[in-house]
Amino acid sequence: MSADLNQSRRRFLGVAAITVAATQFNMLARAKSPSAATQFPVEGDLPSLKGATEWLNSQPLTAAGLRGQVVLVDFWTYTCINWRRTLPFVRAWAEKYEGHGLVVIGVHTPEFTFEHNADNVRWAVKDMRINYPIAVDSKYAIWQAFNNEYWPALYFVDAKGSIRHHQFGEGDYDRSEWVIQQLLAEAGFAGFDHGRASVEATGLEVAADWANLKSSESYLGYAHTENLASPGGASHDKPRPYTFPARLKLNHWALEGNWTIGKEAIVLNTPRGRIAYECHARDLHLVMGPGRGQNAVRFRVLLEGRPPGEAHGTDVDEDGNGVATQARLYQLIRQRETIADRQVEIEFLDSNAEVFDFTFG
Repeated sequence: MSADLNQSRRRFLGVAAITVAATQFNMLARAKSPSAATQFPVEGDLPSLKGATEWLNSQPLTAAGLRGQVVLVDFWTYTCINWRRTLPFVRAWAEKYEGHGLVVIGVHTPEFTFEHNADNVRWAVKDMRINYPIAVDSKYAIWQAFNNEYWPALYFVDAKGSIRHHQFGEGDYDRSEWVIQQLLAEAGFAGFDHGRASVEATGLEVAADWANLKSSESYLGYAHTENLASPGGASHDKPRPYTFPARLKLNHWALEGNWTIGKEAIVLNTPRGRIAYECHARDLHLVMGPGRGQNAVRFRVLLEGRPPGEAHGTDVDEDGNGVATQARLYQLIRQRETIADRQVEIEFLDSNAEVFDFTFG
């Protein structure tokens, strides 16, 4: 199912212009502060949640059983960097308004095949300190019931079970929290602090450096890939040697070594294979992991041909060394200096590395 999603629209709001516009709109909305009934017309009813294949942190919840409480539904998938940067806010809202009438429900609808594995979702929930209820939506039943198209997507539901607001993509956090407060007040809940929730973001959860971001998400599997610069292009589902070109243009990538380019991911067939990407971003992340039958894959990251030093991400050391032990999102580069066009290389010391997707911040 996930392979059929419109990838260009899925994360369409992760851009600086939206963030700036949202900030300006927040200030205006708070200044006017109309009633919730006037500001937020009904967009529909909270759909059924029965399609969940499993519930984490909670017994199964129902739309009828949630009546009388304000509900925030958050669609996510654990490798999505755009959702990951919203998590500190959702987590803070869940903690702040717990006991004041708000129920936060995370709906995990997977993108990649390995995200369908419930054990992987359980790991993500624990690792990311998510304590609110999670509906595991591996069959896309809840996604389809909402007619949702995006990760991340927030739906704000009032105490009568009506959807009153939505937020697609990153940003607009002040307004989102204001909506929560207005719907709580409308339902008669009180006693909560009307200031902003305290948000702590570290590592992957830190907001992107939008002013210096000129690289966008890049899938490596042939279903959605573009800008592969290795001579000869891609051979689908066939192992073959690839080489780097003489130079890479901005936002182009290349392979060296023996790789198989599959529909969803690329797989390294022999040790010492490399990937190069020419990017312009503070952060570079890679969705990857050991392939079937492999417990771990060692890798090394170079920035402009040298160890990254202080520019290393949370998943590598200053020499660029790291180990992929499971399929997830890895942060390889976080630059602390002036951002420019720079080439990042990842060399895999072991075979059977499975690599899905570059993202940036």
